[in-house]
Amino acid sequence: MSQLSMHTPVIDITITEFDGAIVSLDWGWSPFQESTPLLVEAKRQLDAYFDGELTRFDLPLCPMGTKHQEQVWKAMREIPYGETRTYGDLASEIGSAAQAVGTACGRNPIPILIPCHRIVASAGKLGGYSGDGGLYTKRALLVLEGALTVEEGKALEEAGALD
Repeated sequence: MSQLSMHTPVIDITITEFDGAIVSLDWGWSPFQESTPLLVEAKRQLDAYFDGELTRFDLPLCPMGTKHQEQVWKAMREIPYGETRTYGDLASEIGSAAQAVGTACGRNPIPILIPCHRIVASAGKLGGYSGDGGLYTKRALLVLEGALTVEEGKALEEAGALD
């Protein structure tokens, strides 16, 4: 297992590779750094994403979860950059329940690369986000992608929707 940490405009992250695939993306900085060609490529793609130059990742991913979680994560990867789906929309698409989709989102081991931030609640609410920084991080990612305007993001904060 190898790890590479990086700074992003939103938060520090650590990418973990095992057996030729990305297995996790964690919040924060790891003291255990071991660069591999795949991790360098993942960092390059993430840098391009945060610079607004990349809208789809092309990396081997191997998230570990239940069959249902893997089905949800696969469907999330099909949501285009700059778009969102509600928990209910994704549940209908894969024949599941919205709450089960929410649980799978919360257990996503590779956030950003598997874009759980693109799953929102109905009625214009953000829903939840298990990543460090919670809904502030989710909002920042959606603003970065253009799914929310800066003004919409500020309005959510002023309404107390990020707490």
